[in-house]
Amino acid sequence: MSTFDPAVLLPDDLLERIRTRAAAVDADNRFPEEDLAELRDAGYLAILVPTALSGGGLSLAEAAVLQQRLASAAPATALAINMHLIWTGVAKVLQDRGVDDLRFVQEGAVAGEVFGFGISEAGNDLVLFGSDTDAVPQPDGSYSFTGTKIFTSLGPVWTQLGLHGLDTTDPDAPRLVYAFVPRTDAVRTRDDWDTMGMRGTQSRTTELHGAVAPPERVVRRVTPGPNPDPLVFGIFSVFEVLLASVYTGVARRALDLAVESAKRRTSKKTGKPYSDDPDIRWRIAGMALAYDGLLPQIDALARDIDAQADHGAQWFAKLSGLKHRAVDAAKRIVDEAMLVAGGSSYFTHNELSRLYRDVLAGMFHPSDPESAHSTVATAWLGPISS
Repeated sequence: MSTFDPAVLLPDDLLERIRTRAAAVDADNRFPEEDLAELRDAGYLAILVPTALSGGGLSLAEAAVLQQRLASAAPATALAINMHLIWTGVAKVLQDRGVDDLRFVQEGAVAGEVFGFGISEAGNDLVLFGSDTDAVPQPDGSYSFTGTKIFTSLGPVWTQLGLHGLDTTDPDAPRLVYAFVPRTDAVRTRDDWDTMGMRGTQSRTTELHGAVAPPERVVRRVTPGPNPDPLVFGIFSVFEVLLASVYTGVARRALDLAVESAKRRTSKKTGKPYSDDPDIRWRIAGMALAYDGLLPQIDALARDIDAQADHGAQWFAKLSGLKHRAVDAAKRIVDEAMLVAGGSSYFTHNELSRLYRDVLAGMFHPSDPESAHSTVATAWLGPISS
C-alpha cells in the first residue's frame, strides 16, 4: 500500500482531459468513448487484477480512492467504469478466498474486454436474491437467457455481460444462475437512455432473446434468496463500496467548486469576498465535516473486505449503510454548494448544475433508502415476527 499514488495511476493531465469532455458528453447524451479509450490504454480496466496476470494489483481500498478521483472529474464516466470494476473486484474477492472461478474476467480485463453488469430488472426488488429472467439449461452445460435487464451501464460498449436468471427446470428446486454472455444477435441493446443525470453511463435496457452463456462462463447455480455464497457477497460488497466511492467523489468536486466560488465572489454589501462571510463559512464547514466523515468509512470497510474480516450477520447492514450515507451526504453537499455558488449554478452550463442532476441517481441504486433501513433494522432487531 505504501507505493500507491493515485496521481500516478490517474494523472492530472488525463483527469483534466476527462473533465473537459464531461459537459459535452452530458449535453449530447452519448457514451464517453474517448474516456474509455484513454482509461483502457492506461491499464485502468485491470487495476484490480493481480500483477501475476499483468494487472495493476490494487486492493479494493486503493481502487475506491481512484474511483473517487475519477468521479470528481466525470461522475458518469466513473459510474460506468464502476460496473466493469465490480466484476473484476468480485473476481478478486473470490480469488482472495481461494476461489478462482472468475479468472477469465481478470484475463479479459487485461486483454481490454469490457464487462457489463446485468442484474437489475424492472420491478424486481429481490435484486440478487431472485430474477425474472429465464435461465434454461442446455445439453452441453451452457445456459440460454431470455428476459429484460434495465440500467445496463456501458450499454453501447460492453463485450461480456455478467447476469443472473432463474432456472425453473425443477419447480421444486429452482436455481438462480449467474453467468456471462457475449454480445451477439441474441442480445438487443435499446437506445433508450434519456435521463436527468448520469447521462454518459448510457445505462440502456438490454433484451435477452436466448442469449447463450457457454459452460465455462456459467459460474454459479444457487438457491434463490439470501445466500452465503462468496459470489453473492462479492457482488454486493464491491458494488456498495465502489458506488459510495463515486458519490463521495461527486461530493468532493462540489465542495471544491463551492470553495472556489466563495473565494471568487465579492459581496456588494461589505466589499469583502464571500469566503469572509460567516454564513458562507458555516455552510462550507458543514460540507467539509460531512465529506471528511465519508473517507474513513469507505477505507475501513474496503480494507475489511480485502483482509477477509468477519462481520458475520452485520456485513450487509454495514455495506448498505455505507452506500446510503455516502449518497445522502453527497446530495446534501451538492445542495449546499449550489447555495454557496448562487443563482449561476442553476444554469445548465454550470458544472454544479450537472453535479446536482448526477447525484440524484444515487438514491436509485441498491440499496435504496428503504432497503438500507430494512437491512439495518433486521441486523439489529432481528426479522419481523410472523
